[in-house]
Amino acid sequence: MAANGTSTVGVQRLQVPADRDGQRLDNFLLGLLKGAPRSLVYRICRSGEVRVNGRRARPDTRLAGGDEVRIPPVRLAAADEPAEAPRPLLERIERAIVHEDRHLLVLDKPSGIASHGGSGVRHGAIELLRAARPGQTLELVHRLDRDTSGLLLLAKKRSTLAALQALMREGGVEKRYLALLVGNLRRPAVEVDAPLRKSVLQGGERMVRVDAAGKDSVSRFRVLGRPGGHSYVEVAIETGRTHQIRVHAAHLGHPVAGDPKYGDAEANRTLRGLGLRRLFLHAASLRFRLPDRDEETVLDAPLPQELKAVLQRLEGA
Repeated sequence: MAANGTSTVGVQRLQVPADRDGQRLDNFLLGLLKGAPRSLVYRICRSGEVRVNGRRARPDTRLAGGDEVRIPPVRLAAADEPAEAPRPLLERIERAIVHEDRHLLVLDKPSGIASHGGSGVRHGAIELLRAARPGQTLELVHRLDRDTSGLLLLAKKRSTLAALQALMREGGVEKRYLALLVGNLRRPAVEVDAPLRKSVLQGGERMVRVDAAGKDSVSRFRVLGRPGGHSYVEVAIETGRTHQIRVHAAHLGHPVAGDPKYGDAEANRTLRGLGLRRLFLHAASLRFRLPDRDEETVLDAPLPQELKAVLQRLEGA
């Protein structure tokens, strides 16, 4: 081990175990390279240093049992010297658990906590839960933007993770969000079917735009109310692309209130005066049926109080 508390791991050539079939390459690497930041994993993939069956592979490549993965030499923080998670954050994430059984743990993730660490974020929800429950297997099934609140699924078993991710790819998970859109969405319901393409700017910031060369993306908006001339909506999504609802809403000309990246800066300033100090987007419900269960799993997370208060002020304005 180096004197600065780091160690170097040499070139590794590993065969993907059968129980990792279908896992994303980035998650496979993070499980192997203990202490590696996600940014490092993305960098070695982008540079072509990681090979799957001798070929370059993207971080989101799905592995198959028996694949050979080549991992280049990497320098890691000492595994026995992890950055300690602050106690208030650990307590906050424990309080956010809304459902738990032998297969799943479900959070009503607060706004401001990332799903996972990386890009300057030391402790995301998954790192906090692993710190709170050392020795317990926990894997993110999907992700939410840092500023989006609501339901976040974590699997306790590899079989559950694989089953849920397969359901999501096949459209077997019904996901509904609540959002406030800037301005009056005149139609009571509208579908946005617009492909999305992700890019990373020079500073590492992720941006997504509507692009014919992007991935298929479908969002359905339904108006629930029109407080203060804005549109309170429910959004059902068939796909789960990065920033999907935010980009599709902006594409409609009615961005999500409080969105600093794709939103309306002037409207956001006005809404801040009414108490909106975060993105008004909340993952409110999930519905799915696991293959080994007879009953459907239905999960709900009510709109956070700070967002309810904004709606009430708009209605009274």
